[in-house]
Amino acid sequence: MNKKVEMVLEPKPVNVSHDTYRRECQYNRGIHIEEQDFHAILDSMCHDSRLYFDFHNPRKEIMTGTYLNGHSGLARNIYDYYKKTSNIELTELLNGKDFYVKII
Repeated sequence: MNKKVEMVLEPKPVNVSHDTYRRECQYNRGIHIEEQDFHAILDSMCHDSRLYFDFHNPRKEIMTGTYLNGHSGLARNIYDYYKKTSNIELTELLNGKDFYVKII
């Protein structure tokens, strides 16, 4: 299977609700990830990483069409997953800039 995963640069910011902070976050870049891959990424997270993910995305269902708030820990988990499973290096994800995740 030949996967293609890359960062998406948006011409207009994408708004993603952040229920913990009770505000909308605006992102100019994101990554689109297949639902089954994202579930595998979540399953591979250590307990602390999963807690931090849940803090930034409380009560969000992981299903096609969902937008999630990204953060540096999640970026590392995504990078590690694709490097291990598909030998894809998403180095631009690890630059510390904010991003969103869209489940496709």
